[in-house]
Amino acid sequence: MISSTVSIWSILAITNLSGHSLLIGSFGATAVLLFAVPDAPLSQPRNLIGGHLISATIAVILVATLGTNFFTIGLSVGLSIFVMYWTHTLHPPGGATAMIGVLGGVGVDFILFPVLIGVLILLVNALLINNLVHHRKYPVVWF
Repeated sequence: MISSTVSIWSILAITNLSGHSLLIGSFGATAVLLFAVPDAPLSQPRNLIGGHLISATIAVILVATLGTNFFTIGLSVGLSIFVMYWTHTLHPPGGATAMIGVLGGVGVDFILFPVLIGVLILLVNALLINNLVHHRKYPVVWF
């Protein structure tokens, strides 16, 4: 879909302007949710932002305390699912965000660059494209 393409290009353009790498693989899956099923509960802003931030934070904590290894790679996904479920912020690409973070041995800056900034770029694109171009109502709920 053109919407997803434009959204990923937006992240890449801001990456070039800012000098911070803002694109991670899980954003591709997020784009599928935001533009193919924008009315789904898993696509709403609470889930989008909360799911990615929770998962990124879990990755940072695991890397800082236990390092990158067989145990923490799997644990990052399981803990992310548990905490997202518990906080009602389930967003499936969040599991990938956690795993990407642990595999990359990330530090605390991962939460801001690329995760928060990238997610906010995707959210702005979803608001503009879904509401103005496709004449959908997005989001269905904010919180």
